[in-house]
Amino acid sequence: MSLDVVRLRVLVAVARTGTVTAAAQELHYSQPSVSHHLARLEAETGAKLVQRVGRGIRLTEAGRLLAERGAEILGRIDAAAEELAAHVGLRAGRVRLAAFPSALGTFVPAAAARLARDHPGLDLRLMEAEPPEALRLLRAGRVDVAVIFRYGEIGPEDDGVRPVHLLDDPSFLVTPRSPGGPAARARHPTPAPAGGERGPETPANMAAYADGPWIAGCERCRAHLLALCAEAGFEPRISFTTDDYVAVQAMVAAGLGVTVLPRLALSAHRHPDVRVAELPGSARRICAATYGEPPDPPAVAALVGALLTACARRPDGPVTAPEGARGVRDAGSPGLSAPAPSVS
Repeated sequence: MSLDVVRLRVLVAVARTGTVTAAAQELHYSQPSVSHHLARLEAETGAKLVQRVGRGIRLTEAGRLLAERGAEILGRIDAAAEELAAHVGLRAGRVRLAAFPSALGTFVPAAAARLARDHPGLDLRLMEAEPPEALRLLRAGRVDVAVIFRYGEIGPEDDGVRPVHLLDDPSFLVTPRSPGGPAARARHPTPAPAGGERGPETPANMAAYADGPWIAGCERCRAHLLALCAEAGFEPRISFTTDDYVAVQAMVAAGLGVTVLPRLALSAHRHPDVRVAELPGSARRICAATYGEPPDPPAVAALVGALLTACARRPDGPVTAPEGARGVRDAGSPGLSAPAPSVS
């Protein structure tokens, strides 16, 4: 059985848009042409792919399966066309990158600037995506490189995904700089160390906040926090949930809870009214993932090289509060001196 790429593209468009009308508009076909391609695809495959529901249609189980695989196939075909065009000089090359927010707010812009300087004819497209979505986009051929993270060792991914280690990103306990009133003191009874700052020799004490409220990410994102709390001997009482690290720090500063954040999040934005202390052995590993058999296309290799250079040049000094923030710097905190927040 052979599959016609044009008809496969029609099925994928119907699955993505939900109707024959919308698929026809997206593909610039007539509605009868879309229906004809679907009928011919059913004849080629010998499977019922769509069924009538009222005045519309919906995909059958076989149709959904073929549409999902078809999206991956078409993505790889489109990517191959782009790579071939770059090789033969038909037009300027294009490379697409998906990365999680704190990477986009720290080392990705430096890598993009280097890529633009070294390869001015290369068109770089950036997209925000958390690791699971970034990997899905990578496998489907909608991006060429995915910046992802893992806790623990990074090994080869399934289905041809190849990770390149960029940096290790440690985690930090984030607590209010000031008790902030009776409510905050009731939540966080542990007094601050002498002098009001954590020194380099002061370890992060998560257990001191075992009875207070915690701020966590979504159900999918909080596994690392739960594991760290379990190691400290308690289960956190999660009172607030958000994946926005700017909002998280604002809540901590207001005395609404404590949390754990990685270095990159604190480098991208550092609230002046929180204190941080590193949690030893808690680093996540950041990598740039590509897809398919090596070697990578020239544009992809250039982007990965720019990411490696940008990460290699990041200083390992402390993450500090913004200049002028009450005249205070954290002595035992991680990462870069952070600018004012700029987060999407």
